[in-house]
Amino acid sequence: MMCARCNKRRAVIFVSRPGQEKQEGYCIKCASELNIGPVQQIMKQFGISEDDYEDISDTMEDVMDNLGDGFVPGGVSNMPLFGGIIAPKDSSGEDVADKKARNKSKNEESPEAGSKKKHRKRNQRVTDRNALNMYCADLTAKAKAGKIDAIIGREEEIYRMTQILCRRTKNNPCLIGEPGVGKTAVAEGLALRIASKDVPAKLQDKEIFMLDMTALVAGTQFRGQFESRIKKLIDEIKKEGNIILFIDEVHQLVGAGDAEGGMNAANILKPALSRGEIQVIGATTFNEYRKNIEKDAALERRFQPIKVEEPSIAQTYEILKGIKSYYENFHKVEISDELLYKTVTWSERYINDRFLPDKAIDLLDEACTSANLRNKAISDYELSLLDIEDLKADEEEISTSKEPDFERLAQIRTELLNLETLSNELKEKASDNAVLEEDIARVIELWTGIPAKKVIDSDIQRLKDLEKHLKARIIGQDEAVEAVSAAIKRTRIQLSIVKRPASFIFVGSTGVGKTELVKQLANELFDTPETLIRLDMSEFMEKHSVSRIIGSPPGYVGYDEAGQLTEKVRRKPYSVVLFDEIEKAHPDVLNILLQILDEGKISDAQGRTVNFANTVIIMTSNAGSNIKEGAIGFAKDKKDSNREKKIKALSSFLRPEFLGRVDEIVVFNDLSKEDYVKIAKILIDEYRPALDEKGIKLDVSDDVYEYIAEKSVDGVRGARDVRNCIRKEIEDKIADIIIESSLPVTSLKCSMNNGELEVISVKE
Repeated sequence: MMCARCNKRRAVIFVSRPGQEKQEGYCIKCASELNIGPVQQIMKQFGISEDDYEDISDTMEDVMDNLGDGFVPGGVSNMPLFGGIIAPKDSSGEDVADKKARNKSKNEESPEAGSKKKHRKRNQRVTDRNALNMYCADLTAKAKAGKIDAIIGREEEIYRMTQILCRRTKNNPCLIGEPGVGKTAVAEGLALRIASKDVPAKLQDKEIFMLDMTALVAGTQFRGQFESRIKKLIDEIKKEGNIILFIDEVHQLVGAGDAEGGMNAANILKPALSRGEIQVIGATTFNEYRKNIEKDAALERRFQPIKVEEPSIAQTYEILKGIKSYYENFHKVEISDELLYKTVTWSERYINDRFLPDKAIDLLDEACTSANLRNKAISDYELSLLDIEDLKADEEEISTSKEPDFERLAQIRTELLNLETLSNELKEKASDNAVLEEDIARVIELWTGIPAKKVIDSDIQRLKDLEKHLKARIIGQDEAVEAVSAAIKRTRIQLSIVKRPASFIFVGSTGVGKTELVKQLANELFDTPETLIRLDMSEFMEKHSVSRIIGSPPGYVGYDEAGQLTEKVRRKPYSVVLFDEIEKAHPDVLNILLQILDEGKISDAQGRTVNFANTVIIMTSNAGSNIKEGAIGFAKDKKDSNREKKIKALSSFLRPEFLGRVDEIVVFNDLSKEDYVKIAKILIDEYRPALDEKGIKLDVSDDVYEYIAEKSVDGVRGARDVRNCIRKEIEDKIADIIIESSLPVTSLKCSMNNGELEVISVKE
């Protein structure tokens, strides 16, 4: 019988209360804490302290085991317990009776039996773990109970952590990585290996406890309370000798428990860590490690850092394959391997502010929930199982009662039979419930706002239609669009061993469509204009501006802040990067770009590698825009001559090795009058959605487009002159009509009248 209070130790003291037939049993420790009179008197009489509780409990358990079935709880037995405790001591402070008994048993026992007893004593270690149980969670026990999911991959990190834990000194690993990459999973993986005995001999008997810092700090109102708690925790860990303390978010140690005149947790732990009295596994992010732990050199040297990098798409796919059964069983759905791969790739492409595998797992979990809720049969089936459990409990209660109600019992069994039949039918309906692409796309739409239809469209189909869609928006630059489309298709297929970004230099006069092509490219490739990262090179004309791209080096102001380019690409790996007016950049900035174009990756000031393989890098330049075309010659010859002059102007400030690493130098043509007409039509059509929302129809005659093109063709700003002309000639007049009209405007007509553009309200 276990103690009725702690339910951990054997009950050895039994109490009978008035009016109760059943006796209550307590262990020695709990009986003392409850101030049970006789126990307190005996303890005081024989001078027994709290340190003796463990020995007393062990002795009494051995006595009760020897009594066997002859012992009745609460009965009277001749137990030689206290006689042994107060027996005369020899010079070593040991009971003479115990010593004689042990010597006798030593003579009788074989060496093998002694070895087994020693091993059993080590494995059945029973100590006071109040602080550990209150402020920590036993990961090893959870692993043995099957409450930790299987850990897929991370063999290198677990091996490295095992290697550090087996060191003689400074054997405290610290897992460092971005949120969601699996730092806690690495510690859980070690707990699983300890539970399965798949670790070196030095770790076979270890237990991993995860510290709950919130529980440790909560309720510490007065000075000294926090220090007392953590001191007691450290003492228990020292006493046990086989505890590894896992501290998630280990940076919280710095400052935890801070008070005026007090010590924080890190300072309390330092002496024990340096002497090797306790072992700690820490986990934190790069930023927090740099801010809190690196600055404290005394704390940093006690930890051995282990970098936990974000897994690749292939590694994340294997992780999801390994854990998908947990989600299938929980949600009662089916998940195909093809869907798992799309989950990983879509999460990487569309969810930019989180890391793999966490975002892929969350996306899969919510998609499974969506599929579960879509099929009502699953919910009905789960409810039927609960009803069956309730009926079985009622059946057992009635059948085991002294006077069973047979009529009610027959009624329950009939209901149970009908319910089981219904449950089997519902199970068949619920079994055919697969998670679909639409479920994944719908969750992405809820998280990011990207339409589900665009998410589902395949990359291959998007690349097929890329040239057609770009030509519909970019007027007069068919050659440029064709060159860009071909290069992007070539890069996306990834036939080359080195994964480099697609890179272009757009050269041409202002207003011919360079920036517009970049915007449309971002929208077509990555579904949203927000994936465009734009850097104006006029802001990077100084030597020190390199730090703005990759971040400031250590010791300089702004070291804690990430680089403008590297951080944005790290957050949005699928994006279009625009370097506007590249000729204005400092040569050192161009050297940084040279590395990106060549290797497809770069390391920022904090040592993190940023991958540019999935980006499209575009540089624009107005080089050679002041060169006038010759009046003599065929059109093709003039175009070729113009191209050569602009490339020559470009090479005057960009080195040959830089130009050689660019996929394509795209020269934009000057716009003709026909191009201005098409641009005017596109820009005017952009007003229609806003007018439709107001219930206004817009009718524009063809001569209006001719008029706007005629007014814009002689400008110096290209298509921007078209937009300005439309704003003055049409938009301003529409605004005046809507404001000044006393009646609701339902239809507007734009036409030419005596050489002037007029906008009038038309009644339908």
